[in-house]
Amino acid sequence: MEAKLNVQGLRISTKQSIEICKSIRDKELDKAKKILQDSIDLKKPIPFKTFNRDMGHKRGMAAGRFAINACTEILNLLNSVEKNAENKGLTGNLFIAKAVANFGPTSWHFGRKRRRQMKSTHIELVLKEKEKVEKKTEEKKEVKKETKK
Repeated sequence: MEAKLNVQGLRISTKQSIEICKSIRDKELDKAKKILQDSIDLKKPIPFKTFNRDMGHKRGMAAGRFAINACTEILNLLNSVEKNAENKGLTGNLFIAKAVANFGPTSWHFGRKRRRQMKSTHIELVLKEKEKVEKKTEEKKEVKKETKK
């Protein structure tokens, strides 16, 4: 059983969202929330591995950035998907099984001067209970051992 959240058209940076999702994927929910809150409080930056051109180094990592707006939005989404999980009856050790950010459609800012396109991001989050996943992997290993014999 899992809790899903799929949000379309958020007005945050897609490149920053992709890096944030990489850093919180496969982590426990509490640890992921702490990572995001530390970045919002300017305590620890999010490491940028892909979209890091002309980006300064941060202490303890190569390239990194405090993505405050994107971290705030994703933290709100994590709180929402946690409530979805509680509503479904998932109360155990929750972890982020899937965190994906994609480019959304672009639309134009209107005005008299030069036009610019607005940012748009789609985000998908999936939470699962940790105990059930571990049991399934153990069952798969047992099946493989039986088929080898």
